[in-house]
Amino acid sequence: MYGAAEAGRDYNTTDMSRQRMFNDYMPPYKAAADAGAGSFMASFNEVEGVPATANKWLMTDVLRKQWGFKGFVVTDYTGINEMIDHGIGDLQTVSARALAAGIDMDMVGEGFLTTISKSKREGKVTMAHIDVACRRILEAKYKLGLFSDPYKYCDENRAKTEVFTAAHRKIARETAAQSFVLLKNENNLLPLKKAGTIALIGPLADAKENMPGTWSVAANFQNATSVFKGMYEVLQKENVRIIHAKGSNLDYDAAFEERAGMFGKSLGRDSMPSDVMHKMALDAADKADVIVAALGESSEMSGESSSRSEIGIPQAQKDLLAALLKTGKPVVLVLFTGRPLTIKWENEKVPAILNVWFGGSEAGYAIADVLFGDVNPSGKLTTTWPQNVGQVPLYYAHKNTGRPLSKWFEKFRSNYLDVSNDPVYPFGYGLSYTNFAYSDVSLSSTSLKGNQKLTASVTVTNNGKYAGKEVVQLYIRDVVGSVTRPVKELKGFQKIDLKAGERKTVSFIISSEDLKFYNYELKHVWEPGEFEIMIGSNSRDVKKRKVSWIK
Repeated sequence: MYGAAEAGRDYNTTDMSRQRMFNDYMPPYKAAADAGAGSFMASFNEVEGVPATANKWLMTDVLRKQWGFKGFVVTDYTGINEMIDHGIGDLQTVSARALAAGIDMDMVGEGFLTTISKSKREGKVTMAHIDVACRRILEAKYKLGLFSDPYKYCDENRAKTEVFTAAHRKIARETAAQSFVLLKNENNLLPLKKAGTIALIGPLADAKENMPGTWSVAANFQNATSVFKGMYEVLQKENVRIIHAKGSNLDYDAAFEERAGMFGKSLGRDSMPSDVMHKMALDAADKADVIVAALGESSEMSGESSSRSEIGIPQAQKDLLAALLKTGKPVVLVLFTGRPLTIKWENEKVPAILNVWFGGSEAGYAIADVLFGDVNPSGKLTTTWPQNVGQVPLYYAHKNTGRPLSKWFEKFRSNYLDVSNDPVYPFGYGLSYTNFAYSDVSLSSTSLKGNQKLTASVTVTNNGKYAGKEVVQLYIRDVVGSVTRPVKELKGFQKIDLKAGERKTVSFIISSEDLKFYNYELKHVWEPGEFEIMIGSNSRDVKKRKVSWIK
């Protein structure tokens, strides 16, 4: 439940019902256990008043007894020691509690190393606890082959021939381009023509250190590629002129920018006044046919210990973007972020927005590939993007409430006075340079029983002029349940490749297993009744059919 910390603040308390834990948060972890994961890590936060690192219900009752996990469990960095500040005991006490809860390895804290023998003498832990933890770690080392070769993964020659090779860089470039999400493309501004003059503007336009993203503290930033370098090299054989200007600092607040540029990822804050930087950017824009604005978060503005109370583009950059829009030139926003941002204004004002996350060492090349149409974007959002922070948490699989909204605004209905309930971008959303049309949903049956399987199909047609890839998404709604159920849940997806004018039929096989959920007694069951089958390009834009499924 680490992603559900109160106030969106890292390491903070998490509190939720067990039913929500099992239905919404635990499925990926259970899938990992079922797939044979070798180890799990305890999170920093507390769960139901007990830090996860000492939570026997989580680590033993659920993970080992219910899911049958056989590997070892490690703490997060100094997770045992931090339980002292949680307020559940001194180092000896919390170390003993962690061991008894099912923790096998103490990462860095040394509480096991310095206190467990004393706790054993005092009867606070047993030799059986110690033996089990040791056995699990020794078994992992054996499975990794470390008994026969302790330095198995420390081959310098292998590193020289495999790290940052041309083949691996090619894969990194292709992978980055596949992850980008086209959020808006008014009047088909993108892809850009490989001709004329382009003004590349923004504090993230020539910032190669920021391309690998957060938790890349050991990366060789010299090998990374900025947007400026990527565009220059991709276009060097074309009749294109690129004019670069920084335009603004990351933020008006120098202290904030320092916090957002740790681990060698400083953007090199410019001491020039903001109006002078703006003028330089506008001079560049005046000479250009189109403006590419590289804006958003620096890599250390998201990730661990990078919580934000406001999740918009920093005001310094927003003011720069407003000035660029006033020129009347077409503007493409290349948006860097590690989280959903509140960009309602940008979505309304900017004609084209390409979300590029942090694409790694080859990001600059990959961004150029997509901007100029060598790659057709096909990424989809894995989160819902809110209009403002007041809507958070906002997610597609919400409950209906007893007073659902049919239109905004309705008094005594579940809505806001100031904004609609809608997100700016729904979960699963992402555009393409081509257009995909969906047929109605075809079902193999509308009445099923027990273990029968349902085939749900749609035909997807590429009606545009570019070849492209589309992620076809399957959602299901359990209309009536013994407990309240979400309005829809993602149950499957397929990525297909279509040439211009081509069509393909995409089918999903649905069984009663896909209908299961954890009920009030935390039993994993499915209940007979009516179900809505939905297929579409995102969680909002779907075609629907109903089926009846009895036991």
